Amino acid sequence: MDEIKNDEVKKKVDEAWKEKVEKEKQAPMEEGKFRPPEPDFKFFITTLALQVSIALGHMPNPETQQTQKDPTQAKFIIDTLGMLQEKTKGNLNAEESQLLDNLLYELRMAYMAFEKGEAK
Repeated sequence: MDEIKNDEVKKKVDEAWKEKVEKEKQAPMEEGKFRPPEPDFKFFITTLALQVSIALGHMPNPETQQTQKDPTQAKFIIDTLGMLQEKTKGNLNAEESQLLDNLLYELRMAYMAFEKGEAK
């Protein structure tokens, strides 16, 4: 009996959350209020790749407008993307998998060039 009651409570919470999210999507954007993009795997890994580019000094940090070089951070993020690749194997669609493969290849090559002193 308690199990049925818990399931009913869970369903009510899930439905309330879904309704709230749907209202937020349909509400007009308030002036000056940031509305983040929809969660998306491709956006997520591209954002991580952008952080590697910043850490390797390929582009300035958008907050400070300063170019910085932090190869330890770059390697950590590249390794994190590699871990995501392993953990999501077989669960990504072809486009996501190809994007992750390409990003990892490019980032690893950029990191190796940085380490050899060949980077900008």
